[in-house]
Amino acid sequence: MCYNQAVQGPNRFQRTREDHSREIAEDYVEMIDALIAEKGEARTVDLADRLGVSHVTVSKTMRRLKRERLVEAEPYRAIFLTESGLKLAAAARERHRLVVDFLLALGVAPDSAESDAEGIEHHVSRDTLRAMEAFLQARKTPGL
Repeated sequence: MCYNQAVQGPNRFQRTREDHSREIAEDYVEMIDALIAEKGEARTVDLADRLGVSHVTVSKTMRRLKRERLVEAEPYRAIFLTESGLKLAAAARERHRLVVDFLLALGVAPDSAESDAEGIEHHVSRDTLRAMEAFLQARKTPGL
């Protein structure tokens, strides 16, 4: 254990736990949004297949997302995003795009950039995202 971890005490992993919980919600609402755009509906079986998890895992997560008012779903019916779910999906998609664009600007191969962005996008701070965006904007500005 490094010195900083020992000094921070028992709550040192709180942000990571919160990020992980948010990451799951974002992955689900992004996938639901994509499935609706692609197929006209999102179903539990499609989510399980696309996310590589069990039907039971999707069902448990759907209960949580319903409590958080991100989705509307009934057993054996299609899943729909609420207004909050749509906003979360759009924000997650934008964050993903920004991280991918940043990695590509650094010279990372497209496949690696997409794969790496999937993890980075959920754990990067707003300050870092703003810095990435400023970096990309500066590259677009003529004369720089």
